[in-house]
Amino acid sequence: MTKDDCKKLVIDIISDIAPDEDLSNIKPEVRLRDQLQLDSMDFLDIVMELRKRHGIEVPEADYMQLASLQSCADYLTPKFLAKG
Repeated sequence: MTKDDCKKLVIDIISDIAPDEDLSNIKPEVRLRDQLQLDSMDFLDIVMELRKRHGIEVPEADYMQLASLQSCADYLTPKFLAKG
């Protein structure tokens, strides 16, 4: 899985969690919370959906690694590659 695949996957999850958000102009390097109306529960939903849909565990200590779309891709790509 490429970093672009991971970005799309995260965007797909966000579109399910926050269907009213416009996700067409997300800047990869800017924190998601600065661009979207996501609260802490939405963020936890993203983490739970990663586990439920893809079997990817994100420990609480690593939550900050998912702050922006780019940091999500940087963090998740090796996890998907390790999963095979």
